[in-house]
Amino acid sequence: MILVTGAAGKTGRYVIRELVEKGARIRALVHHREYIERVEEIGAVEVVHGDLCDRRTVDQAVKGIRAVYHIPPNVHPDEVAIGKTVISAAQSAEVEHFVYHSVVHPHIEAMPHHWQKMRVEEQLFSCGLAFTILQPAAYMQTIMAQWDTMIGDGCYRVPYPLETQLSLVDLKDVAEVARLVLTEDGHAGATYELIGTKPMSQIEVAQTLSDGLGREVTAERTPIEVWEQGVRDAGLVTYAIETLTQMFHYYEHHDFIGSPQILSRLLGRPPTTLAAVIKRERRGREKDN
Repeated sequence: MILVTGAAGKTGRYVIRELVEKGARIRALVHHREYIERVEEIGAVEVVHGDLCDRRTVDQAVKGIRAVYHIPPNVHPDEVAIGKTVISAAQSAEVEHFVYHSVVHPHIEAMPHHWQKMRVEEQLFSCGLAFTILQPAAYMQTIMAQWDTMIGDGCYRVPYPLETQLSLVDLKDVAEVARLVLTEDGHAGATYELIGTKPMSQIEVAQTLSDGLGREVTAERTPIEVWEQGVRDAGLVTYAIETLTQMFHYYEHHDFIGSPQILSRLLGRPPTTLAAVIKRERRGREKDN
């Protein structure tokens, strides 16, 4: 059985679906009780509800587990301590394989949530467990979250310069790699950058959206103060706002790019393009309607 932490989030659900589709048995660890049904519906056969900061909860979650896929809470101030707790529990339970969901280029101290992931990676190097580290780029699905706005007023908004070049990845490709490293031999000790596209400016992203949606979509820079107020009103906590703001400031001065070569080799095919993700999203939404 495979344990997936952070199972009810976007990443966790993609990974669970991919694993279940290939016949894996999943135990899901979720933070909120109301998310239990969410992971059961997509195939988790067991669910543990609790806090990753609580060692007793984590010990219960790893008991009898063959492998762990650890997805840390998104932009959490205690990510390093949480990583230590989950790794230690996995050691005690003699887990065979520990896979850590990190981020591409975690070595950048100017982005604190990336830097924390690097400190968790550091723990893995000396823990004695067989481990694999996955480092995905920015998700294409984050762009898709603006779907209604892009359809409604033809704007794709970002809180950093439109000239900023980012490499992207389809979360479904990431989930496929997660399944490969969890179910096939030969990945212990590896660190894989998961990058699906060449560097793209936000203007290029908007053009790809225009082509895929059949309507003009214009990239627009949102002032950081406006972005901050919007996410604060939506309930995002101060630590996350401050941390993400630092990331956007980094983007303002530096691109955030990589190469798709590793992902291509792992998948045995070219990574999914942004155009293909837009097409898939559009088809899914039209089917739902």
